[in-house]
Amino acid sequence: MTETALAAGEAFEPTEYIYGDLKSGILLLCDHARNTVPAPYGDLGVPPEQFERHIGYDIGARAVTLELARRLNAPACLSTFSRLLIDPNRGEDDPTLVMRLSDGAVVPGNARVDAQERMHRIRQFHQPYHNLIDGTLDQMLAAGAPPVIFSIHSFTPVWRGVPRPWHVTVLWDSDPRAVTPLLAGLRRQEGLIVGDNEPYEGALKNDTMYKHATSRGLAHALLELRQDLIADEAGALDWADRLEPVMREIAARPECRQIRHFKSRCD
Repeated sequence: MTETALAAGEAFEPTEYIYGDLKSGILLLCDHARNTVPAPYGDLGVPPEQFERHIGYDIGARAVTLELARRLNAPACLSTFSRLLIDPNRGEDDPTLVMRLSDGAVVPGNARVDAQERMHRIRQFHQPYHNLIDGTLDQMLAAGAPPVIFSIHSFTPVWRGVPRPWHVTVLWDSDPRAVTPLLAGLRRQEGLIVGDNEPYEGALKNDTMYKHATSRGLAHALLELRQDLIADEAGALDWADRLEPVMREIAARPECRQIRHFKSRCD
């Protein structure tokens, strides 16, 4: 399932929202859902094949997110712009917010990004995505149903020539409420190699989960699925099959539906 590399036309909506039951107990997020770039930016000087790599977006993550939203009748917030334009999973002050070099690929369209252009991209793309998440959470909390937040990402099967053995990993900071049963539920499934804070560290100051889950005291977990396992429709459906019952079980836990603050390891 390949995403369209460039957005045509003048209008560009930086977010995608999937309606669901505000009392479902689950909010799904997908930070790197697409590899599109709004028309005024052209192709950022990057060859089309680079947009099909992980540097352009999280391959397969959108398909899994949409299928889970449908099955769980849960709201979902997704970005629609390539992470090469600006990375919504970074804080506004993060030096990697706009990448000039990404896994060996030079991004000429980012080479001369100054403070004014950086702020323009934040206002036009980064902030609308986070405003959508904030607004959705406000509605869910007003409905009296603090949700568990699950963020869906994907990772490359090989990094710098080294194979990654995990089929799925769970990233987290300091709140174990959703993480512990998620890891247990995945490890019960035969044949899966499940990573805990692999291949990345889950504590990142001002990333999406810090900004919307940790800071609000909401139970949460970030899932990283190996890209070769979800790159087509069959793989996305298989992982929706695997994740749906585990997510339902977590959302049914009273302790996961409470607002409780844990000290972040970032602080």
